[in-house]
Amino acid sequence: MSATQVDIAVTNYIAVATMNNPPVNAQGRQFHADMMAAMDALSDRDDVRVVVLTGAGKCFSAGADLKAKAERTGAYGAAWQHSRRARECFHSIVECRKPVIAAINGPALGAGLALAASCDILVASEDASLGLPEINVGLLGGGRHAMRLFGHSKTRRMMLTGLRVEGQELYRLGIVEACVPADQLMGVALDLAREIAAKSPPAIRLAKHALNTIEEMSLRDGYRFEQNMTYDVGKTEDAAEATQAFLEKREPIFKGQ
Repeated sequence: MSATQVDIAVTNYIAVATMNNPPVNAQGRQFHADMMAAMDALSDRDDVRVVVLTGAGKCFSAGADLKAKAERTGAYGAAWQHSRRARECFHSIVECRKPVIAAINGPALGAGLALAASCDILVASEDASLGLPEINVGLLGGGRHAMRLFGHSKTRRMMLTGLRVEGQELYRLGIVEACVPADQLMGVALDLAREIAAKSPPAIRLAKHALNTIEEMSLRDGYRFEQNMTYDVGKTEDAAEATQAFLEKREPIFKGQ
């Protein structure tokens, strides 16, 4: 196990964040702290424009660390503190100022599903699956995150039976953008990352902020918020460069301003 359970490597404005808590990237106190620290740091880094989140080994994340749960049973306040850390861990991905692509390399179960659902774009290997197995171990959780991805009946079937949805079915349902052999997964994720990294950083940042904000809004309020963000984007130097490049039939050169 590495000193941190989320390893970061940055190349050409793309950060690859690899969950590294073998054997199944289970989530406990250190995992939550490391994920929050990683996402918060990536939000501030000018050399990062997009993040790819994946898991080391054959598992994306099998969810909560049940061994750690057993160890904290009985300590006053421990369960509430764990729940708070888990919530903030997932929201650190949602609130990261850079788009996050989930490269789901294997099972993403329970809290692992919540991690994937917190990302902006999902791609999967043929070995991937999403599931809510908590019902089988005396727990609940992850249903609200699953609702971001699945419809009413499928979410309830997953939560009430522990059903796992495999990679090809995830693609058929439109949950993931691609389902490819395992050795092609990072290539697909990085291709998407490069496409996003080539855009204006302020525009991408405000686009993600707008999408996060309008998700629970009415159509009228949501579109008004988008219009306000469009106004803000239009005042940037990158916006002027994008317009000029279009008129001159060339690729824009963005400065992130």
